[in-house]
Amino acid sequence: MSIFAFIVPMSIFEVLMLICFASAWPLSILRSYTSRSNKGKSLPFLCAILAGYCFGSIYKWFANYDYVFGFYVANGVMVSVDILIYLWNMYIGRGGWQTP
Repeated sequence: MSIFAFIVPMSIFEVLMLICFASAWPLSILRSYTSRSNKGKSLPFLCAILAGYCFGSIYKWFANYDYVFGFYVANGVMVSVDILIYLWNMYIGRGGWQTP
């Protein structure tokens, strides 16, 4: 283990990564909500990102629980909101539930 690991806790880099990712979600949610369009979005991509946050949360919960868990949950909630808006926009854009 390096001296750097003793000076700076490694969780800070994970938090910084999650903050960088989290900075994009409010703008994405606002854009989806105001445009009422799914242009430029992909439901499988959003679901893959949500799965990644879920797996990160599970790891933090069971193996290495610390304050970073809250950042995973916050990001997961924002992605979930974006998915719900995606589905809503698909619903109103097609006149009801239809398969893509």
